[in-house]
Amino acid sequence: MGDMNREQAVRINDHLLEACAALDRARMAIAGLAKAERIKLGDWLDGVVGALEDELLQPIYDQHPDLKPPKSNREPYEYVCELAWDEVQLPPGVTEQQLDEIIFSVMKPTWRKTAAIVTRAVDRCKELGLPIDDKMIAARLKVLSDSDRIEGIGDIRSWLHSEVRLKD
Repeated sequence: MGDMNREQAVRINDHLLEACAALDRARMAIAGLAKAERIKLGDWLDGVVGALEDELLQPIYDQHPDLKPPKSNREPYEYVCELAWDEVQLPPGVTEQQLDEIIFSVMKPTWRKTAAIVTRAVDRCKELGLPIDDKMIAARLKVLSDSDRIEGIGDIRSWLHSEVRLKD
């Protein structure tokens, strides 16, 4: 991408941020579809959003760093969980089944941000005196979604950009 003047950069950036907002609304509409379509369209949408951020917005921010939204609008690293379930060490005396029961107890058949479910499940574990952290819960949610025991949309590892619910 060649050099663009500030006025061009501002105009393009505004349109791209509007596109991001529209894609977020599309993600919510996709949430109402059947699972197969949800997965296919959700994966496609994640690819579009990734390309938009990496190949369109980033070059603008490289040339005009002041246009980049403040960090608070971008997903902080902690809300992306790379921990895989097979890497999780449950504390002694806690079974997968117990953890699943706790997770199911804080979920409903309505869509909720993954971050909200992680927080509720961690709070419930604290009440029960179980040393279970947010990354363990998130890793388990991904397994439950991948194995079709709960419904999920978006990349479950990305807590702010995904949602989960109990199956109907």
